Amino acid sequence: MVTGAAQVTRPAGIVTLTLNPALDLATTTAQVAPTHKLRCGPVQRFPGGGGINVARVLHRLGAGVEAWALAGGAAGAQMAALLAAEGVATRLQPIVGDTRENLSVVETSTGREFRFVLPGPDVTTTEWQALLTALMPEPGAEREGPPATRWWVASGSLPPGLPDTTYADLARTARRQGVRLALDTSGPALAAALQTGVALVKPSLRELRELLQQPLAQPADWHRAAMSLVQQGQAELVALSLGEQGALLATRDGAWQAPALPAVAQHGTTGAGDCFLAALVWALDRGDAPPEALRWAIAAGAAALQSPGTSLAAAADVHRLVAQVPAPTAL
Repeated sequence: MVTGAAQVTRPAGIVTLTLNPALDLATTTAQVAPTHKLRCGPVQRFPGGGGINVARVLHRLGAGVEAWALAGGAAGAQMAALLAAEGVATRLQPIVGDTRENLSVVETSTGREFRFVLPGPDVTTTEWQALLTALMPEPGAEREGPPATRWWVASGSLPPGLPDTTYADLARTARRQGVRLALDTSGPALAAALQTGVALVKPSLRELRELLQQPLAQPADWHRAAMSLVQQGQAELVALSLGEQGALLATRDGAWQAPALPAVAQHGTTGAGDCFLAALVWALDRGDAPPEALRWAIAAGAAALQSPGTSLAAAADVHRLVAQVPAPTAL
């Protein structure tokens, strides 16, 4: 079932997949300390999880997008209601377990952010397969020309119960369907998917170090490592996020690096990477060259820092900030 105010009459150009979504709670407290009761400020609630966040930003940027996710329980129902309120079209596959809740607390005395991330419900292979099957055309259906859906964006951790090969299976399905897969995850699930190959992968520097088991201490190492994934056929594009040092985008045709904007994370950094990925896919999907797409991604990541919790980047802020992102440097 597709839910949400922004329902579409034809397949969306971009579908995001969130297998372990969350109802995100955000609040503040003066100081985090053990044992004592910590009096908090007002709580804000947001629909969360990597793919959910990507869909919310894509929708704000004007993309035709649907957010697909596994969801259950009261938290799942509230997540669905919040997405509908934002006008994001969704397809939620029911599961027996309860969608998790995550908590983000900003310590107002220091500006530090504390993020408490729960593991999520046990998900059965049957529940995941039901969502995967829905992604594929009806048996016997003939398709003329390219697929209506151009991108699948799978973002976030795997829930308990699903194997590390889950995203690798998704990558093989995407290839059969002629759809480009963008992936943002980590650990064994990332390693398995890259062995199959994806269109776009967005690791952080820490995640790339863990993947390759290398220190990657110098900028030249970052470039070499990102290009190695491209050259080995594990990803067509590698978007390496570097925190305060910006990001690097590697492709078959070259690599570019852009600095981060001097933004202050007054409300924490939750969701900045999802905003980065959303703007990158949006720009690439509309035909922007990789260096220009990287500028939009940097702008969206910076825009996320101006909003509390996981309210994420506003489109107006992204369009305003992109003018401040310098032309990426060719490496």
